Amino acid sequence: MAKKVKTRTEHDSMGKMTVPADVLYGASTQRAVLNFPISGRAVGHEVIHAFSLLKHAAADSNHELGKLTQKRQRLIVNACKNIAAALEGDDEQRTAMMRNFPVDVFQTGSGTSSNMNTNEVVSNMACLAAGAKVGAQDPVHPNDHVNMGQSSNDTFPTAMQVAACVQIKENLLPALKNLARELHKKSRQFDKYVKIGRTHLQDATPIRLGQEFSGYATQVDHAINRAKRAIEAMATNLPIGGTAVGTGINTHPRFGRLVASRLSKMTGIRFKEAANHFEAQATRDCVVEAHGLLRTISISLSKIASDIRLMGSGPRASWFEIILPELQPGSSIMPGKVNPVLVESVMQITAQVEGNDVTVGVCAMGGVGSLMELNVGMPCMAERLLESIRLLSHVSNLFADNCVAGLKANRKRIDETVEQSLMLGTALAPVIGYNKAAEIAHHAYETGQTIREYCLAHDILDAKTLDDVLDVSEMTHPH
Repeated sequence: MAKKVKTRTEHDSMGKMTVPADVLYGASTQRAVLNFPISGRAVGHEVIHAFSLLKHAAADSNHELGKLTQKRQRLIVNACKNIAAALEGDDEQRTAMMRNFPVDVFQTGSGTSSNMNTNEVVSNMACLAAGAKVGAQDPVHPNDHVNMGQSSNDTFPTAMQVAACVQIKENLLPALKNLARELHKKSRQFDKYVKIGRTHLQDATPIRLGQEFSGYATQVDHAINRAKRAIEAMATNLPIGGTAVGTGINTHPRFGRLVASRLSKMTGIRFKEAANHFEAQATRDCVVEAHGLLRTISISLSKIASDIRLMGSGPRASWFEIILPELQPGSSIMPGKVNPVLVESVMQITAQVEGNDVTVGVCAMGGVGSLMELNVGMPCMAERLLESIRLLSHVSNLFADNCVAGLKANRKRIDETVEQSLMLGTALAPVIGYNKAAEIAHHAYETGQTIREYCLAHDILDAKTLDDVLDVSEMTHPH
């Protein structure tokens, strides 16, 4: 027999609502819980954390503007600090706090339910701290005080942008810097190994393994700058202060600027109120731009991972120029097989980020998410944006620590393939001409000889000249 759940009765503008007794949300949240039993995925803790920072900053700003008493300001701020601390704590603390924020991702497209959820939880925590009962709405009312000078239409987009900026700053940027460090180390470590280059997956002129890895390291250097630009795209266009449709009705003209300034101090990120609130609320272009930069980062990681997988393929029937760390058995039927598992993880995450980018774009399109003065695809967009940041952060660290750091060059295999390459004939072209060099390459292929062996066998060039012309190390320093 199911245990009977204890309840209490709360009120909102639509009347009475029965709410579980052991949670801190109220009637509006419960209506959303009943209306949207869709995915079972609540709005992410990152967004709720950002809401706690936003409501904190709003209370401070309203107090400074003379619109909120000091008592109410302190009660709201302390509640917000407690929410933030729990969400920054261990898994148990976070899980316990998130029970109070159950609204499904697929709710009203403006995120109104999540904004009211936050207002109700902050109000109830403040009332309890003041010695009142849960649901009393006095001395702190969810709409009149916690939501003072705000609308869901400017708070949810602000919260999603703040959340994404914080996650990039605290998680993605450190992970990318870690990966860049490991790739730069390998570039230096591998610089003494001259291997055959490849274009179109066919043999090309020699290249140093370190040069290849310098390209990968630079890709991640660029990725770091792209992540910073993603922060800037969102941080400099906060909708807060626009209230319902961008006009700023029911708020002070300095409110948005004050909130942005306080958020900057809380996070160490330079937030700015939007220059035009009608653009900031009617569109999500800044989020589309930011996610596009994340997509570029994921594509860079995919290229690096794919090349490493190719160079490590083998060990006997393929390239095997580098040796990947052996992390786990690769087959349930083939004993001794080891697969590039982390590389494949990177590739799958790239696929997911690609899909997320499509979702973010569709949610921002006119006629789908962006309609007149408001975008109505924001909760879904926020979830996809934050998932991309989270996945890229996790996999970048794992790729750096468990794959790149343990890579080894296979000197024997590298030397074998570079000497066998027919593309060494490229270095002959300035000496004997392109057509003659091409003829030598074709004949060497047919006879199974190296370029060097064929030239010596047919007295095309003497041994000393060949040593100078076919110095593979010098071919990687052409100037």
